[in-house]
Amino acid sequence: MSNQQIAELFRNVAAAYSIKDERKYYFQIIAYHRAADAIDNSTTEIKDLFDQKSLQSLPGVGTSIKSHIEELLKTGKVSRFKWVFENIPEAVFPLLKIPSFGPKRAYKLVKTFGLGNPESVVDDLEKIAKENKISPLAGFGEKSQNDILRAIKEYKEGKSKQRRMTLPFAAELAKKITDFLIEDPNVLQVSALGSLRRMVSTIGDIDIAVASNNSEKVINHFVSYPYKERIIEKGNSSASILISGGYQVDLMVQPVKSFGSLLQHFTGSKDHNIHLRELAIKKGLSLSEKGIKKIKDPKAGLATYSTEKDFYNALGLDLIPPEMRENTGEIELAAKHKLPRLIELSDIKGDLHLHSNFSIEPSHDLGQSSMQDMLNKAVKLKYEYLGFSEHNPSVSKHNDNQCYEILKKRDEKIEQIKSNIKSVRIIKLLEVDILASGELSLSEKSLALLDGAIVSIHSAFNLNKEQMTERVLNGLSNPKAKILAHPTGRLINERQGYDLDWEKIFEFCQKHNKALEINSWPNRLDLPDNIVRRAVTSGIKLVINTDSHAAYQMGLMEYGVSVARRGWAKKSDIINTLSYNEFMKWLKN
Repeated sequence: MSNQQIAELFRNVAAAYSIKDERKYYFQIIAYHRAADAIDNSTTEIKDLFDQKSLQSLPGVGTSIKSHIEELLKTGKVSRFKWVFENIPEAVFPLLKIPSFGPKRAYKLVKTFGLGNPESVVDDLEKIAKENKISPLAGFGEKSQNDILRAIKEYKEGKSKQRRMTLPFAAELAKKITDFLIEDPNVLQVSALGSLRRMVSTIGDIDIAVASNNSEKVINHFVSYPYKERIIEKGNSSASILISGGYQVDLMVQPVKSFGSLLQHFTGSKDHNIHLRELAIKKGLSLSEKGIKKIKDPKAGLATYSTEKDFYNALGLDLIPPEMRENTGEIELAAKHKLPRLIELSDIKGDLHLHSNFSIEPSHDLGQSSMQDMLNKAVKLKYEYLGFSEHNPSVSKHNDNQCYEILKKRDEKIEQIKSNIKSVRIIKLLEVDILASGELSLSEKSLALLDGAIVSIHSAFNLNKEQMTERVLNGLSNPKAKILAHPTGRLINERQGYDLDWEKIFEFCQKHNKALEINSWPNRLDLPDNIVRRAVTSGIKLVINTDSHAAYQMGLMEYGVSVARRGWAKKSDIINTLSYNEFMKWLKN
């Protein structure tokens, strides 16, 4: 089974538990959703992790779910799931892919109308709604029936609620909406929530919080957003709209005095909040999105918190950065006042993976902006240095001497620019392909023109773990090869990454002074945060680059920084936080 199939199965298990008893099986529902998300975001096929006996390395997979995965991959089924799915028609589950459909709603409609064919259930339900048979049902009505028809139409247009956005795409959408919101003077503070605020690599719906003393006016302003397709729901302190592209945006409004509590509660993650609640109960406290109460002293009233810092401090904890809130040890460190100081965007001194439009006749895509334009952008970003690293000249279209001549012209161009600009230092790099054999695609004569090489894989992705690891180590063995770019090769929502023996990679990098890249490109964000965390623990040096092909794309650096923060990286873990002289010392070592 593929990762996608396993993740879908686990989401269906969570839905089945919801139908049976949402309150009773609350923790099981959370566990299966968390496992499904972890499997969806894994850069390695779960079958490979199973074969390697390393399923425990997958975040969000505990002992029970691990045993279910093992049984599933061994036998093709899980005996426990027979009871979970008992008496729940298969036709329920396709409906869960439709916007606004939850498990209980889908179950009621399927049972009421005897819908038994999962292949045709969407069409069957649409026909029933058009025949006005849903509106008489208790709890539905004409509006619900019209909403169902609209949701089915949107689903058929490809607007499935399970489509996930890349982080930069979601952040840009959220920024447009928050910019619109702050036009209203009643909006005193505004912030993203949920997985977007935690800067997870893919995002479902967009959740936004507003602090205001006039929720009615804020809600009215929100639902007037000019690029909405329709209003899904409008209440006194919350509302939901569907925007262009079929994405849902939810808004919650709360007074300033309790805004910190709201931020903490709806930022999550679920596992972080569960652990936080358990800690609070031991202290005799009860947590909610409105504040903190003493369990045994209801007369004491609700303590409200305008900031998250005050909320965490009330529990005896230091403020935990949103990117760390995944229940992987951050609460324990916050209690001991030992949280790491995570890297900040302002710590970055330069970008080392840039593709200019210099006519290098590359093996892959050429950049769009001139070197000068990229240097001008670097000045605005207050960088000390830039590394130009276009793809190597195509080796299928050029011989060694022709590659050398092209790179020599590039070298002359860079030296000319160097003589005219002093505010930003230029480092002569190149992105060089590691061939399937493990050799680099350029000769030693051509490599000698460079200060260093960023090496990467762009072909032959079907090698197994051992072969791919050997290939990477061979490529990195060249003295000029200093950085491994987009190390897993994943493309989010498009391609699973290849698997590497990370312990061997880490050992080699540490021994030979090599660095692994965190690539900020929207559908890469590679290294993934879970491997960043392992690299940081192992003392491996990392570099955050944008892989920009145009000057305006250099602003993507913030997303690479967010991946590093989710991996608990500090300034000292990232080599392009070094000054120019310190970096060149590292590069030449």
